[in-house]
Amino acid sequence: MKDIEFPIFSTKTSEGKTFDLTDANRRREYFEYKAGPEIKKLQDYLKNNTFIVYLLGKKSSGKGTYSKMFKEIISPERVEHLSVGDLIRSFDEVLKDPVKKQELVEFLQKKYRGPKPLPELITAMEERSTKVLLPSELILALVEKEITRLGKKAIFIDGFPRDVDQVSYSLFFKHLVDYRNDPDIFVLIDVPTNIIDERIKYRVICPQCNTSRNVKLLPTKNVQYDKEKNQFYLMCDNPACLPAEALAKEGAGPRMVTKEGDLQGIEPIRSRLEKDELLMSQIQAMHGISKILLRNSIPKEKTTEFADDYEITPEYHYTFNESSGKVEVLQKSWEVLDDQGVASNSLMPPPVVVSLIKQLVGVLEL
Repeated sequence: MKDIEFPIFSTKTSEGKTFDLTDANRRREYFEYKAGPEIKKLQDYLKNNTFIVYLLGKKSSGKGTYSKMFKEIISPERVEHLSVGDLIRSFDEVLKDPVKKQELVEFLQKKYRGPKPLPELITAMEERSTKVLLPSELILALVEKEITRLGKKAIFIDGFPRDVDQVSYSLFFKHLVDYRNDPDIFVLIDVPTNIIDERIKYRVICPQCNTSRNVKLLPTKNVQYDKEKNQFYLMCDNPACLPAEALAKEGAGPRMVTKEGDLQGIEPIRSRLEKDELLMSQIQAMHGISKILLRNSIPKEKTTEFADDYEITPEYHYTFNESSGKVEVLQKSWEVLDDQGVASNSLMPPPVVVSLIKQLVGVLEL
């Protein structure tokens, strides 16, 4: 982002240890090695205390990934990730059930106080109408219902506030849901637009299990080559797709496909990204708010100073060996231009979460 100075957080070590950050067990060892004392402080804090974190970043900036990884490492029992978008979509099924619908309506009749009639909003939710914008007051009531269900835990809220006029709601959010003594913290995430663009353009999904991968950044174990189209493609390797005996055969898994519209990259969501960026800039300028700044990339010329090699996101290239009839996979550090046009390397999620952990300890004064 041009308006905010996101400092580079160093996770560089001199011992020469390496970790496979795609392996859950090795990832846990990595976190203990890089942030063991801070993890212990947060775990002790969460035994008797909680907090609310508002995650702010451009669409596809990794908000869900970072918060879920934090939960995995710190405390699966005491931390929750709450996606407001997913929550609202989940009420599609609730509204189809007469009993659950009545329970929801009765709850909202007690909690909702807003500018539009509740029956009109319920109808809009049932019809998935985009013409009726759900007011902040309704979203707050729905989130309050979910937080009550979750119980008193540390919560990462993803997707609220979405507009500047919702910031004041979020600042008093903990009072509305009985978090009076808990700190609320805004986490601002900086991801270059080009990174989001390539994540979308090269994204593929399995038509059978909907597993998402990326041809350039996160391939499956089975990469194939289409000679007629001169195109490399991924075969899903999720065991849930086919019986083990079928998956054991080369190329037996479903061929992963590009979602409609993904080849356009960020173009369909450009205005949304600009809005997200404006919101972060305005929140950064506000006083009296605890803020944590996370950055996803490091200028290439500074990468070796601030990060270990295995912490840099790899990109994958493929060649087809005619003699063996197999695809050969080549790997190198992913390089993109950031929003200032500086050649940069993208970080894997774990080092970003290390930065989050250490900064959070500082904000909470542990």
